[in-house]
Amino acid sequence: MSTLLKPFRDNAAFAWSIIAATVFLLVGSTLLLASTGDLRYQRDMSRIVFNHNYDLLEQLKAQTGPASDSLATTLATNPDSAGDRPYIVVSIADRRLWYKKGDSTLFTTQVAVGTGRTTIETPGGRKEFKFDTPRGRLVVQRKEMGPQWVPPEWHFLEVAKKKKLKVVNLVRGTPLQLKDGGLITVAGNNVVHQYPDGRTVPYEYTEGREIIADGNIIVPPFGTNQRRYDGVLGTHRLDLGDGYGLHGTNEPNSIGRAASHGCVRLRNEDIAYLFAMVDVGTPVFIY
Repeated sequence: MSTLLKPFRDNAAFAWSIIAATVFLLVGSTLLLASTGDLRYQRDMSRIVFNHNYDLLEQLKAQTGPASDSLATTLATNPDSAGDRPYIVVSIADRRLWYKKGDSTLFTTQVAVGTGRTTIETPGGRKEFKFDTPRGRLVVQRKEMGPQWVPPEWHFLEVAKKKKLKVVNLVRGTPLQLKDGGLITVAGNNVVHQYPDGRTVPYEYTEGREIIADGNIIVPPFGTNQRRYDGVLGTHRLDLGDGYGLHGTNEPNSIGRAASHGCVRLRNEDIAYLFAMVDVGTPVFIY
């Protein structure tokens, strides 16, 4: 009987080997595609940053969100991985930052961190955003003096909620018709009010002076001056990538609280002091 069953056992073993090999090839192909996608994304991001096309970078982030989790792709979460180099440590619970080298603390100060909120109620319903400060190992990717803030979508949604307005996105090349016969349109790098007689007047561009017309808050396109605010991020910024950073603030009373939308805020005098000491490439450990 065992002799008669042997061909069936051999065939079954052969079939299982074929199935295992097929699964292995499918998994390998999936991993290869994922790796290729990550490399392509990193290449595209590098090209954008190298060409200083920060408006396009901000637009891409706003449309797709963080396409790669910088916390998941970092090398380690242990400060020892910094070697002999100085590094920054941020405690979300203590709301404090340390700039250290080995066991020595070179600088420390209070900070503001993310609120932890995850939703915004909008006039049209409920939309989710994440306002947590990320945990893990990041790196100082860029240093900026006098950074401009490019407000994301949630900023206009928050303003609309407070003022009980609707939100309308302005698109380049597609003017918005106003009830008074005028238009809101883009001329060069400015969003302008074009009056019926042909006059054009640029709108102001600063936080608290958002464009409001006919019961709507108008969201300017990326790349326009009205989508850039001075002073909100303070005097200096250490860019950590994925839209996060260590920066100053125009709200010094927020320091020591969970008050930001994810970034780590410092007093302007503190970020200026830290900015002078920290190099690009410095590890930042947030826990």
